[in-house]
Amino acid sequence: MGEPAALGLLIPGCRVCCKSSWNQLQDLCRLAKLSCPALGVSKKNLYDFEVEYLCDYKKIREQEYYLVKWRGYPDSENTWEPRQNLKCVRILKQFHKDLERELLRRHRRSKPPRHLDPNLANYLVQKAKQRRALQRWEQELNAKRSHLGRITVENEVDLDGPPRSFVYINEYRVGEGITLNQVAVGCECQDCLLAPTGGCCPGASLHKFAYNDQGQVRLKAGQPIYECNSRCCCGYDCPNRVVQKGIRYDLCIFRTNDGRGWGVRTLEKIRKNSFVMEYVGEIITSEEAERRGQIYDRQGATYLFDLDYVEDVYTVDAAYYGNISHFVNHSCDPNLQVYNVFIDNLDERLPRIAFFATRTIWAGEELTFDYNMQVDPVDMESTRMDSNFGLAGLPGSPKKRVRIECKCGTTACRKYLF
Repeated sequence: MGEPAALGLLIPGCRVCCKSSWNQLQDLCRLAKLSCPALGVSKKNLYDFEVEYLCDYKKIREQEYYLVKWRGYPDSENTWEPRQNLKCVRILKQFHKDLERELLRRHRRSKPPRHLDPNLANYLVQKAKQRRALQRWEQELNAKRSHLGRITVENEVDLDGPPRSFVYINEYRVGEGITLNQVAVGCECQDCLLAPTGGCCPGASLHKFAYNDQGQVRLKAGQPIYECNSRCCCGYDCPNRVVQKGIRYDLCIFRTNDGRGWGVRTLEKIRKNSFVMEYVGEIITSEEAERRGQIYDRQGATYLFDLDYVEDVYTVDAAYYGNISHFVNHSCDPNLQVYNVFIDNLDERLPRIAFFATRTIWAGEELTFDYNMQVDPVDMESTRMDSNFGLAGLPGSPKKRVRIECKCGTTACRKYLF
């Protein structure tokens, strides 16, 4: 039960649904013509109305009029209002931006006519409804995220709204019959970077320290990363705690204009070798991945990621449960590289999958990784990683069934994902 709803239930004679937002409660009061001091609804503002979105436009004798959908009222209560009556500057700007963009697409002109045809007006209503749905989804994503980086959502391409079957999670969801064993010991370092005791956590597993003092990975692709864990003596600011701190950059889920569906771009500059995000989803057995893969093949979806660092036993399925990595597209010339990471679970069959920047990524750039990457061995420590990264269904995998055309558009494009 949210705070506003709980507050509403305490008001004598006031009954509301427990999931109502603050704005919805205010609308209920105004519809019932009830004052409510706790909600800020008084006799003075009882008849104040708020524009939800604009439905239509016309121009009569140089006077602009807009058909207004009022928040909290049905479509039957929509009214035409002159421009000077409307104080919703942001909604007006967005309405004209959508109108001009659609006029250019349809007629290659941006100046609005004196009256809108019904099809164009209907499109603008659908666009306004879509934008509100995406805004609600954006709020839900940010309410669920446990990481510092904010998420924005944007679709200026079509009328597609939020995915219908997607649940945002921040860490692995363990499937039936699978157990993640917690690490039993941690390091005793006073300074894990400059004075590691016994090589710190990486040394205890006979591996190298992964990061420099700026938190950038200094291992070659193919070498595993061992971070400090919950049993270590070091604190939150330890330089060997990077992936576990989560996404630190503001990112945008956006609709691509070249048929690749949703994508992700960064809103901030990302330095080379910096951690960007994890690939998170539901951990399932390879047998279950085989069954689901047949379904995803028919849907043309690609969300299965084999955890085959040492053997092909488990798979991460990010189709239904996932984080923002669910929306990252493939590229044959990617700017993200995958690393296997071990923190509180040292089972080599169940690594965490982390993406690091292969180069400086500028604000506004789309984030991509190679769905069919091949990791060459760099030394004896990493020979087990050769060709083991990849999504279920890659060459050499028993889950390969269909050949999917690549749409990355880079000069290095291989034409097919698999």
